[in-house]
Amino acid sequence: MNTWLRFIGLRMFMAVFLAAMISLPSVGMAQECEHRGMLDPRFCDEDRDLVADPPKDASRFRDPSTLIFTYTPVEDPAVYRDLFQPFMEYLEEATGKRVTYYTVHSNAAQIEAMRSGRLHVGGFSTGPTGFAVNLAGAVPFTVKGFPDGLQGYNLILLVRADSPFQQPSDLKGKRVAHTSPSSNSGNLAPRILLPPHGLVPEEDYEVLFSGKHDQSVMGVLTGDYDAAPVASDVFDRMVRRGTVNAEDFRIIYRSDIFPTSSFAYAHDLHPDLVRRIVGAFHTYRFNEEMQKAFDGADRFYPITYKKDWAVVRQIAEGTGVSYSRTGFEQEFSTQLPQ
Repeated sequence: MNTWLRFIGLRMFMAVFLAAMISLPSVGMAQECEHRGMLDPRFCDEDRDLVADPPKDASRFRDPSTLIFTYTPVEDPAVYRDLFQPFMEYLEEATGKRVTYYTVHSNAAQIEAMRSGRLHVGGFSTGPTGFAVNLAGAVPFTVKGFPDGLQGYNLILLVRADSPFQQPSDLKGKRVAHTSPSSNSGNLAPRILLPPHGLVPEEDYEVLFSGKHDQSVMGVLTGDYDAAPVASDVFDRMVRRGTVNAEDFRIIYRSDIFPTSSFAYAHDLHPDLVRRIVGAFHTYRFNEEMQKAFDGADRFYPITYKKDWAVVRQIAEGTGVSYSRTGFEQEFSTQLPQ
C-alpha cells in the first residue's frame, strides 16, 4: 500500500529507465497538435483527458496478430503469468488474437516495451503509471476492483475516540506519528494533503516516526501519540483480526482513494481492437485463485487516468516528481551523489 512512490527514489530504477529512454528507437514522428500537456512530443491530447489521443492518420493504427500482455514486475513473474493464464485465454476469445505473456523485470523495461511498440496491454504499478502515460502512450482504463468500486486505500488520520480532536487543525503542537520516510500514506501524502486542512507537518508539529503503520495505530491507542496518518487498509485489517477495536478510534480526515495498479493499452491500437480488449476486461470475472491473490477483488473496474489518478499526480508533483521527460531527468539528477 505504500510502495507506489518508493520506486521514484531508487537510483537503479532511475539509471535503467533513463538509459532505456535514450536508447529507444523512434516510433513515429512528433505530431503537430493543438495541445499535448505533459505528454511526450510524439503524442497529442487534444481532448485534454491527459492521455495520448489515437493517431489522426488511420494508417498508423496497429492491429497485431498477437497481443503482448504483461503485469507489473513482481518478485516471481512466473506466478503471475500462470495466474493470468485463464484471463489471457478469455482475451484471446474476445479479440480473436493470440495473447502472449511478456515477462518484465523492472518498471523501466515495462514502460520501454510499450513505448517501443513491443507491449500492447499491461498492468502498471500505481506510481509508474504516470510515466507510462506521458512517455509511452499508455491509456489506463481499468483497475482491479469490486461490483461497487475500485480496489484501493485511503490516507486516514486517526485519533483516540475519547480525545478532544475533531479536525486536523486541532493537532497543532501535538504528538503526531508518521510511519517511515518512504511511506506514501504514512509520510509523503500527509505532507501534501494535510496543509489545506490547517495542519502542516514539520511546522505545526514535529514529525515522529513510528516505523510501521500498525505501530502508529497502536501508539495512538496507548497514548504514545495523539494522532497518526496511516493506510486505511492496514487499519481495516487490524480491526478484522481483532488487534484493535474500531470504536476506540475516530477518523478525523480521509483522503480520496489511492488506486492499485492500472491496466492500460497502447494508444495506437486499432479502435475496433481496443473495444474488444476493454470489453474483455470488463466482462471477465476472477476465479478463486485470482481473488485470493488480489485481496478479494473479483473483477476489473473501469477508471480514467484524469479522475482516478488525480491524487497520485498531486502527491507526486507535491513531492517534487513530474511525470514528464524533463521532470524525470531532473529527479534523476537529484539522486546522484554530488
